[in-house]
Amino acid sequence: MKILIGTKNPGKIEGAREAFEKYFDNVEIEGISVNSEVGDQPINKEILQGAKNRVKNLKKYAKENQIKADFYISSEAGITNLLGEWIDINAVVIEDSKGLQSIGTSQGFPIPDKYIEEIKKTELGKVMDKIFSGKELGKGKGGISFLTKNEVTRIDLTRNAFIMALTKYINDDLWK
Repeated sequence: MKILIGTKNPGKIEGAREAFEKYFDNVEIEGISVNSEVGDQPINKEILQGAKNRVKNLKKYAKENQIKADFYISSEAGITNLLGEWIDINAVVIEDSKGLQSIGTSQGFPIPDKYIEEIKKTELGKVMDKIFSGKELGKGKGGISFLTKNEVTRIDLTRNAFIMALTKYINDDLWK
């Protein structure tokens, strides 16, 4: 099974791989860097829009380069206050070769208000790197691994978001 994911981020690729391997055999994932067409720090509705844009741009890239895939997928992390508090979530989009699209999200974690303005001006990953004296935490375990004392990683958040989106494909009779 050929899967294209709209990122080169190893943590996102590994999370997607783990999710797909729970339900499918012979999973091959190729990471391709594509534009999200949203800001470096997606906020609120930009999170899902960025993930959708990545799938759109990934499909365009695949067509231009004559690459066939069974699934085109993406993950976009961002901050939202739509529930009344600032939290970080991952939104994912999966689209199969027939055009059926599904979305999912990860669980969210709270962001201290004192960092919100700085995050909006830069991005959460850079602020987390500064707080935890890390370097590119978002490409590995992520800042969430520090916040949860290594109980949850960025890979876990991404995997779980993809599992949520995969429910449409592994229970397709419910959507027919």
